[in-house]
Amino acid sequence: MSDKPTVLFVCVHNAGRSQMAAGYLRELGGDRVEVLSAGSAPKDEINPVAVQAMAEEGIDIAGNTPKVLTTEAVRESDVVITMGCGDACPIFPGKRYEDWELDDPAGQGIDAVRPIRDEIRRRIEELLGEIAPVPASRD
Repeated sequence: MSDKPTVLFVCVHNAGRSQMAAGYLRELGGDRVEVLSAGSAPKDEINPVAVQAMAEEGIDIAGNTPKVLTTEAVRESDVVITMGCGDACPIFPGKRYEDWELDDPAGQGIDAVRPIRDEIRRRIEELLGEIAPVPASRD
């Protein structure tokens, strides 16, 4: 892994789970990580309920656009987190792969999406602690 790890989040539509995860990692990881997200069959726009759920956390993902999963995105990533894309994600040696089983927020109301969002945040915080911990201050 390089000095600044690159994390790729992949789900089918790149409109909900992967966008929320990318939003959290950008917010919580700052300049310690590079963040990518993609989908095996991306939608035209981000799920508006996912946008609303993240806005409640002070994170704006409304301007993001779903992107198609490419071999290049996987190749340039150190960590690949899949969220229900099955076998659509290519495998390269030397990468860290994780499959996060999370409910799909598509078609769900805000009350159903909040727990998904909160679980994503918990996993992002854990991931950050492993791949890009905050350096100890030198007092």
